[in-house]
Amino acid sequence: MSTFQELNLTSQLQYAIDDLGFTQPTPIQEQSFSVILSGKDMVGIAQTGTGKTFAYMLPILRDLKFSKQETPRVLVMVPTRELVLQVVEEIEKMAKYINVRVLGVYGGTNINTQKQAIAQGVDIIVATPGRLYDLALSRTLKMKSIQKLVIDEVDVMLDLGFRFQLMNIFEILPVRRQNIMFSATMTEDVDALISDYFKSPKKISIAVSGTPLDNISQESYTVENFYTKVNLVSHLLEDKDEFSKVLIFVSNKRSADRLFNALDERYNDELCVIHSNKTQNYRIRSIKQFDEGENRILVATDVMARGLDLDKISHVINFDTPNFPENYMHRIGRTGRAEKEGKTILFSTEEELEYKLAIETLMDTKIPLLDFPSEVEISEQLTPDERPEEVERNNPHKRKNDETFGEAFHEKSEKNSQVNEGGSYRRLIAKKYKKPRTRGDKNYNKRNKKK
Repeated sequence: MSTFQELNLTSQLQYAIDDLGFTQPTPIQEQSFSVILSGKDMVGIAQTGTGKTFAYMLPILRDLKFSKQETPRVLVMVPTRELVLQVVEEIEKMAKYINVRVLGVYGGTNINTQKQAIAQGVDIIVATPGRLYDLALSRTLKMKSIQKLVIDEVDVMLDLGFRFQLMNIFEILPVRRQNIMFSATMTEDVDALISDYFKSPKKISIAVSGTPLDNISQESYTVENFYTKVNLVSHLLEDKDEFSKVLIFVSNKRSADRLFNALDERYNDELCVIHSNKTQNYRIRSIKQFDEGENRILVATDVMARGLDLDKISHVINFDTPNFPENYMHRIGRTGRAEKEGKTILFSTEEELEYKLAIETLMDTKIPLLDFPSEVEISEQLTPDERPEEVERNNPHKRKNDETFGEAFHEKSEKNSQVNEGGSYRRLIAKKYKKPRTRGDKNYNKRNKKK
């Protein structure tokens, strides 16, 4: 493990680090430092609490020269007001001995006060996407000087519905800039964002730190479809002594609601659900009831469950196999805490087996496969996503890509095979009278014909 002194920080940054009592960088701080310093685009995957703010700000502050210009050079976007305040505080700690102007802007407060602060001049601006977009639209905040863009907790940002603001912010930023993104989980939406706006980014992935794999027993089932998974999880939950506190992960909000509705009739008083479409009060109440043992089963999506710090979870059930193996590591780290034994179960359909293989490759271990219980019914009911697509030949919007059709036109008969020569009338008239010598001499051909 290296030390902060080996990172070749400036004296001012090193003094600030010493004041904070830090000696060794975390893995994400160590691995991202040289990449960000080089100016390359970077994507960092690491869980909350691993020092991501220091990971991106230390190399940025190291190269940030003193300037009197009023427009900001560094933009940091985070999803919530609380994170804005937290990041600004962390930057101010690092920049204790540096002359740098930092400003946090977020919704829910007077925008005119923030406009006045921006007018005073700023080097680093930390913002939520909504308020940043409002300030940019009003032309108070000019983005022309942004050299480095940092998006922290991007998965939360997309899940909270900030896609529209993000897309528009990207459009008004300078093309020549360094993009730095941090996320605790990798999702299809995050992957699409990287593909659209990043230039050959360097990916640094830090597995969930301290995940006690030795303390966690892992098992898996191969399952036919969604509702067969429902039957299997319902069967397992019957053993209340064994499955005393169960956290069930699903891939998205739609699946979370579908699973909750399917289990609700049987486990009504023992069941709760959280995802980003639920109100803040609903989510807080669900977590509290699960933590205090009032509810035995909690259904959750990856993003909403990330902030949970719950003890004594007997089982983590991966109802869906995550597309990205890092997400699996993050999920199973919810059990087996405080040196206690944890248990995880993974459900995989045939289509999800490739994701399972990626997880096993990351962990360098095989997840034991159990025989499917004979007493569990294999459901024939399919979700809309699982149903085969029906092709209507006369509806061009529903044709499959590989569907082929015959020739649209047949060859004409010899009788009808004619060449368009510009219309018979013009052609015959031109042949009979020929072309006049000049445009105005319309009687020229007639005079010649009489001779």
